[in-house]
Amino acid sequence: MEIQPQRFQALIIGFGKAGKTLASFLAGQGWRVALAEQSAQMYGGTCINIACIPTKSLVYSAEEGVPYPAAIAEKNRLTSFLRQRNLANVTAYPQLTVLTGKASFVTPKQVRVHLSETGEDVLVEAEHIFINTGTQPRLPDLPGLHHNPRVFTSTTLMEQTELPARLVILGGGFIGLEFASMYAQFGSAVTVLESGPAFLPREDEDFADVVRAVLTRKQIRIETSVRLLRIESAPAAAEDVVVYEDQQGQTQRLPASAILVAVGRRPVTADLNLAAAGVAQDAHGFIPVNEHLQTNVPHIWALGDVNGGPQFTYISLDDYRVVRDQLFGSGARTTADRRYVASTVFITPPLAHVGLREKEAVAQGYTVKVLTLPAAASVRAQILRQTEGLLKAVVEVGTNRILGCTLLCVEAGEIINTVQLAIQAGLPATALRDHIFTHPSIAEVLNDLFAKV
Repeated sequence: MEIQPQRFQALIIGFGKAGKTLASFLAGQGWRVALAEQSAQMYGGTCINIACIPTKSLVYSAEEGVPYPAAIAEKNRLTSFLRQRNLANVTAYPQLTVLTGKASFVTPKQVRVHLSETGEDVLVEAEHIFINTGTQPRLPDLPGLHHNPRVFTSTTLMEQTELPARLVILGGGFIGLEFASMYAQFGSAVTVLESGPAFLPREDEDFADVVRAVLTRKQIRIETSVRLLRIESAPAAAEDVVVYEDQQGQTQRLPASAILVAVGRRPVTADLNLAAAGVAQDAHGFIPVNEHLQTNVPHIWALGDVNGGPQFTYISLDDYRVVRDQLFGSGARTTADRRYVASTVFITPPLAHVGLREKEAVAQGYTVKVLTLPAAASVRAQILRQTEGLLKAVVEVGTNRILGCTLLCVEAGEIINTVQLAIQAGLPATALRDHIFTHPSIAEVLNDLFAKV
């Protein structure tokens, strides 16, 4: 029997930050909206369920000395609460229908949703379609890795209630380092294996050295220029063995009670049948978009991580703003407006950055003055007894324009927002040098950082 389509003005595939915010907004405007999400465990999206929020909850628990099983329980409580709150927020609109199941295109304007609970298919027809399916961990083709109960992703490791005695992390990027710092504080013996020749290659070398020293003091072992060979398992063995070649070309065997794969993420697009809609993908599976977030099919947009842009929740939220402005505003807002996006890596202490690094500014031809300050110079850091780290700013000579700033210190993720706002507003470095901050606060350390402008 042929399925009759249910007609909506908008279909949003994926319950992430951009999707859920857009769904509520459109329903509030009187649109009839369908929101499809493949799993009830992902209501609210990646951030609140398996990424930003649960990891930051665990980081806080680790810093506070909470035992690992209790920290996992608190993380589960928090994510469950947020998941239900997000569902309640969207179902409060009578014009909004939530469909829990896998979505796949049938035509450019029709999408089949296979409902999880009933096994039935629903055919949705919409004039506007928004893909917001996000990304998931990428697994390399390494012998012994797949279908191994001791191998985890950033998602599945946080489901374990037993702390691994020896954790080996494959990948020295930001996700790997966050987990390294967190699990080391819980008490795991952590080793990070990075295939690249340099540790944190995007950072200035002096700053990368400081970050490495901080992590090394936490007893985290970091190896670069590693070539992974295989993972060996034995049914009766208490641990697996990660076999690799080190920087000198010597074969090493590293025991591991748990192995975290953190070598990047890939878009969740495999089941969407994008070809039926004529939607193009790049070589890595991401969906290319224009400055208005439209795909090559104008009535289909791609929002959030799936479009290959910066993988941050706040970028996904701004994607919503771009679309909202197209549909109900002037249409002037685009992704090109994002000139100064800050980021934070939640190791302990956090590593935050905005703008150009010193080497990037020099490579672009700027004449710069580099300002540095140890985190211990902050009175507030001394009070909190969290004095590790370094602050660094890059200022253009002659104009005093702040070109960039990198912070490794307590509350770096908060302070960087102040620097970002100053850069965005075109304020000179002297504005932060002379600004009256509350005392004793972490932000007032910016007075000292920019004192020598």
